Amino acid sequence: MSNSINKSHVVLTNVRLSYVHLTEPYASQPGADEKYSAMVLVPKDNAANTKKIETAIAAATAKAREKYGKGFPDKPKTSVHDGDGTRPSDGMPYADECQQHWVFTASNKRQPTIVDRALQPILDSTEIYSGMYANVGITFFPYNTANNKGIGIALDNVQKIRDGEPLGGMRVSAEDDFAGLIEENEPAAVDPITGEPLYS
Repeated sequence: MSNSINKSHVVLTNVRLSYVHLTEPYASQPGADEKYSAMVLVPKDNAANTKKIETAIAAATAKAREKYGKGFPDKPKTSVHDGDGTRPSDGMPYADECQQHWVFTASNKRQPTIVDRALQPILDSTEIYSGMYANVGITFFPYNTANNKGIGIALDNVQKIRDGEPLGGMRVSAEDDFAGLIEENEPAAVDPITGEPLYS
């Protein structure tokens, strides 16, 4: 349910998350502030989500123009991009999973609330990963500096709704990597006096 008071806050449903940093804050580059963040992939064929995004951007823009006046652009740049296009950061195409999606990164210095379908907090960090599907509560907000004016996106809440194929490859457990390496690659430890093995 969308927020009826703050029209720049919306809930997007059935989206996919990538580049997930929700359990620990992350700095995107040296010297940058550490934030909790995720890239949100919104299917273009979900008209309801697209309308919510457009309405929230319009609301945030109206607030900014009331606050900053005509110096704030009527059609500001936003953080929402076309996944069928190229990344604004380097001009390279987006990854395959971004095709046919609207793509944006939402972040927050405060850790978002993360819950499951029953609205219970998710305490197992392994349940939170790039590739999972979720509902997200986000807020569009204006930023206004001398050389940079636009609309950013804050990540407020995340509800995991189902698992998806992990993006970036499957994580391999430590047990899979290291089981048997001591026995295979190192001589057995022995008692220096008796010569008996210290472990079998």
